[in-house]
Amino acid sequence: MTTAPERRTDPPPLLDFPFSWDGTRVPAEIEGLRAATPVRRVRTIAGDEAWLVSSYALCRQVLKDDRFSLKDTSAPGVPRQYALTIPPEVVNNMGNITGAGLRRAVMKALNPKAPGLADWMRREAHRLVDRMVADGPTADLRGAFAEPYSAGLHCRLLGIPQAEAPAFLRGLDIAFMNSACPVTGARINWDRDIARMTTLLDAPDTRGLMGELAALRDDPGHGHLTDEMLATVGVTLFGAGVVSTSGFLTMALVHLLTHPDVRDLLRDRPDLIGPGVEELLRVNLSIGDALPRLALEDLRLGEVEVRRGDLVLVLVEGANLDPEKFPDPHRFDPHRDNAADHLSFGGGAHYCPATGLGRAHAGIALEVLLDRMPDLALAVPPAQLVWRTGFMKRIPERLPVTW
Repeated sequence: MTTAPERRTDPPPLLDFPFSWDGTRVPAEIEGLRAATPVRRVRTIAGDEAWLVSSYALCRQVLKDDRFSLKDTSAPGVPRQYALTIPPEVVNNMGNITGAGLRRAVMKALNPKAPGLADWMRREAHRLVDRMVADGPTADLRGAFAEPYSAGLHCRLLGIPQAEAPAFLRGLDIAFMNSACPVTGARINWDRDIARMTTLLDAPDTRGLMGELAALRDDPGHGHLTDEMLATVGVTLFGAGVVSTSGFLTMALVHLLTHPDVRDLLRDRPDLIGPGVEELLRVNLSIGDALPRLALEDLRLGEVEVRRGDLVLVLVEGANLDPEKFPDPHRFDPHRDNAADHLSFGGGAHYCPATGLGRAHAGIALEVLLDRMPDLALAVPPAQLVWRTGFMKRIPERLPVTW
């Protein structure tokens, strides 16, 4: 009696990730993946294999479990999302800050309730609107408002002159690239910016965080600190802070401009801007790739056996639009009672330390823009927006508007 040959089940083909750079629509692949294979093998930009996690419950599990490491994603020889554009030791920057005893000073600088900070943001938002109005429509809302507003804020937090913003902005397009191979300009820009920030440590008009850090050099308890370590705090805080806050604000504005009903609601009900920002954090698509973690041991994730050394990617937009967690997830609802459970600020030990600042930054900007430009609208059809590719954030190269 013969037996039928054993049927072999081949693994599904690798998907190339990221799926899409277009920030006006959710990538088509996500819903199917979340429903059928919420932990799925993908190929990264670097050509390595990784596990892509797309359901809320499993994404949150990865972010909360310390067996998944951010720091180790920069170790030599491990699978990567893309080539590093910063020194490996900077990847886990908040961990580095804590280890150096600088966390208190950094958290103080990021406090949105610091005296005068909200008033400064409001004045700066009005100043930038004044300039756009004087120039007359149209305007590039990203280049003329979101980016300088965020850069100016971070200069203020660091305590360096506002005139320094262009110098530190000019390298960010390269620093936050997602590239398969090393980026020559990244190291050049990094060394230049570290040297510039080091010089600012001793500048007579340096105040704020950099002034506090500079003063620590005279404290015997901080004798281990070098100028380069202190400058690294400033450069990384400026870069990560500006890219994150201006990226989110730009994408929040994209959502309002492509959903005029949401724009009108927040314009007519400014009391809803606070909870509206929370919903915009949930539904926006500003995170262009995923949050990486490296498995430190063999473990089970959903129905998949993840092996030690595997790269795991947390798909934030998959989690934030999961109907199991957020019913009718594509609907903008400022009254949603669990909107703040979104994962746009990460989670676990690496939860973003600037959450309050990010919310205040966006909320004040939207309040001023909707008050001063109540008929703010795209100046081009949405399909004509040009989306940046190979970048850690989804952003349009320009956001042309009229009012």
